[in-house]
Amino acid sequence: METVQLRRYVMEPGRLADFLAWFPSLVPVREQYGFRLVFGLADEEREVFTWAVAHDGDAEAFLAAEQVYNAAPERARVFETFPDGIADKTIGFARPVP
Repeated sequence: METVQLRRYVMEPGRLADFLAWFPSLVPVREQYGFRLVFGLADEEREVFTWAVAHDGDAEAFLAAEQVYNAAPERARVFETFPDGIADKTIGFARPVP
């Protein structure tokens, strides 16, 4: 079983480019904690970034792994250079639809 979390960030005007330059530094850290990037999509016209991350197991296992990841020193180091600029975000679990 795999659980997928869908994340949508609406960026402050003019901030998407900085976020997109920073984002690749986050992916290997997520992977180190068992997460897989499913996709990342940038809507540059609306300055929206949507991405999905997956982890083996159910939602409870995902959240447990996310707690470990959120407390990780590697994550803290990556976020030292986080460009900020997220005006609004929506995060939730999603499932494939045939």
